[in-house]
Amino acid sequence: MSKLNPQQQAAVKAIDHPLLVLAGAGSGKTRVITEKIAYLVKQGLPARHIAAVTFTNKAAREMKSRVSKLLDDKQQRGLRVSTFHSLGLDILRAESKTLGYKSGLTLFDEQDKHTLLRNLISHGAKDCDIDNIDSYARQIGQWKNAFVTPEQSLTIASANEYPAAHLYNDYTRSLKAYNAVDFDDLILLPVLLFQQHPAILEKWQNKIRYLLVDEYQDTNITQ
Repeated sequence: MSKLNPQQQAAVKAIDHPLLVLAGAGSGKTRVITEKIAYLVKQGLPARHIAAVTFTNKAAREMKSRVSKLLDDKQQRGLRVSTFHSLGLDILRAESKTLGYKSGLTLFDEQDKHTLLRNLISHGAKDCDIDNIDSYARQIGQWKNAFVTPEQSLTIASANEYPAAHLYNDYTRSLKAYNAVDFDDLILLPVLLFQQHPAILEKWQNKIRYLLVDEYQDTNITQ
């Protein structure tokens, strides 16, 4: 940690309260996170109680690589370094029963999502036009990222958005029937899970005692 400047060292050593680091591009924010992981472990915290999240698999791999230069394999055991969505999928698969899913949860990609929406529209989804499928898919994703549930979408939708809201509700029920979630659910559903089940929230808070977020400025409300 000797190569860190005083502000970076202070950020690394601040471990008893939440901390937001504001700094320009290329100023070492990610390095602070990796050094903080190493500092926490060397202070005696098992790595399994630390999670670091970022936006891309490439960034997660880079962070893991940096951590591996600071800690040996034994010290890193159980450390989570992943994207937001990978962490969300881990949570959903671990807690699938509570959410009403079976084990072996399936993740739908964008093509799967469009295929299901197309099938729903073809089978008479209310007031929906197959030519607007891209617009419907985009609107459903925007609602999920804004932490709007299917039920809430029916109450807030404008006249133009109302078909998408009905489709959102049909789509959600169909996903559940397929024992599947889509990419946006990987953020939305863990938040709903934690809000509705305080005991499960507490369990994950005990598992992940330090959550380190890279590129925090790019997060949406649900993240």
